[in-house]
Amino acid sequence: MTILDHKTQPQEKWRDGVMTEIRVSAMVESKQLCIFEQFCEPGLGAPMHLHAVEEVLEVMAGTAEIYLRDKTMVVTANQSVLVPAGARHGFKNIGTDTLHVRATLAAAIFEASYDDRNELSRRYVPANA
Repeated sequence: MTILDHKTQPQEKWRDGVMTEIRVSAMVESKQLCIFEQFCEPGLGAPMHLHAVEEVLEVMAGTAEIYLRDKTMVVTANQSVLVPAGARHGFKNIGTDTLHVRATLAAAIFEASYDDRNELSRRYVPANA
């Protein structure tokens, strides 16, 4: 059994105003899950994208506007949205404090297809992969 000490995991800058902390992925030998947390400054978040697997977006703190296909919803702390595999989605912080979101994907490697092709589409890949 391996204990993952999340206190020691560094945050990574994904884009200006968005920091990410990996919790579980193929990098720690997960086979079927990728769990990470994002901390987004007001007005910022994740641009429109899709994954080949399901994802749960859970708002831990703050207020998010989440876009799922052609719907927009406001989600607050202790609320989650299930994003079906292949569904275009994104979110942004519409509050005045930092938005804290936990994302759980049903795959150990984060892969996404972004509307903005300049975004990095693959993350948390082990060195030996």
